[in-house]
Amino acid sequence: MINIVVAGAGERAKVYARYCRENPDRARIIAVAEPLGERRAAYAELNNIPAENCFADWREMFERGKVGDAALITTTDMLHTEPTLVALDLGYDVLLEKPMAPNLEENLRLVHTAEACGHLLQVCHVLRYTHFFGAVRQIVQSGRLGQIINVTHSENLIYWHMAHSFVRGNWRNTEVGAPMLLAKCCHDLDVLGWILGERVKWISSAGSLMLFKLANAPAGAPLHCTDGCPAADECPFYAPRLYANDRTGWPFDVVTPKATVEDRLHALETGPYGRCVFHSDNNVVDHQTVTMELESGATVTLVMNGHGDEECRTMRYDGTRATLRGKFSVRGTSELTISDHLTGQVETVEVNHGDASGHGGGDTGIMNSFINALHGQPDEHVTSARQSLESHLLAFAAEEARLTNRTVNMTAFREAVEQVD
Repeated sequence: MINIVVAGAGERAKVYARYCRENPDRARIIAVAEPLGERRAAYAELNNIPAENCFADWREMFERGKVGDAALITTTDMLHTEPTLVALDLGYDVLLEKPMAPNLEENLRLVHTAEACGHLLQVCHVLRYTHFFGAVRQIVQSGRLGQIINVTHSENLIYWHMAHSFVRGNWRNTEVGAPMLLAKCCHDLDVLGWILGERVKWISSAGSLMLFKLANAPAGAPLHCTDGCPAADECPFYAPRLYANDRTGWPFDVVTPKATVEDRLHALETGPYGRCVFHSDNNVVDHQTVTMELESGATVTLVMNGHGDEECRTMRYDGTRATLRGKFSVRGTSELTISDHLTGQVETVEVNHGDASGHGGGDTGIMNSFINALHGQPDEHVTSARQSLESHLLAFAAEEARLTNRTVNMTAFREAVEQVD
């Protein structure tokens, strides 16, 4: 039995706590630190955490010393570093929500501290734990496609998710969160490296914030949708239409956990999720393309698109013998096919869609992996802080390339980071 303390009782912490409730012989939550009283109380009640183990601040929880086996750090991105460092210093093994930290310096501190203290710092790159991406990796590594020549991988955000999380929500502004590519696509950069098994040599990027800015506001649009917007009937981002209902779960519980139309409307009137998407304080991109050349000479294109009609990842791997096409959907149907260049035959690969834990079974997978590692049985999927650093370096280099309009040599970029070490 692994006893876990939790810093940050948000949506991701809820997912991992559900695993503990469903697997009570493997792990349990014994303490929680969460600044929002209502959220803290609900989390404690659901997970049977005694009142004396509930804290408003993670510092108070860790002042008790090491009271469990592992720490789950699921605070907001900007607050990842300090509680993780303290937990490692106390002797905890740590499961840290991605991204590790919003800037390069803090990422390096986390890696160095984990390596110096000898404790596991595993990062929640849940795509590695899905049956879907496991199948893609097996196919690519088997040589079935021949030598990989080109890969196109797209992270397609449905339009309202873009507005919810990256215009109105916690990841809207680089002053309070990580750059868009790091926040949303470090998953993708990580899984691409895992599947292809080689490093990036050159990287470039382009992208911008095109739609969600003041210049595109409809005439007469107020600061909040609830203040009588003249464009309400035509705007797909009109907040009352999206949120004013009695549905529960994400993203509705983020607006307010009180599931009545009246409560939701009140939250929209007073909180960030009712803001006009053209009058928010967001500055992260709503689309970005990253182009990479691998050490083998193969090329990879990663696309982040915030204006999709469906939440999914789509991909194409072109090899010298065959082409693999895929669609990974966490809420719909995933698809995977192989087209053979010699015979022209198209093979449909059976995809195990995983369980209902989220991310196509990845949420269960990451918890299983973490618990197994604590029992001395680590698997090949484990992303240590050092392994996870590579995907983060790619994100930082791509953002530098985007902002400076140049191509970044990743070998030189890594060497510069090592000098910072």
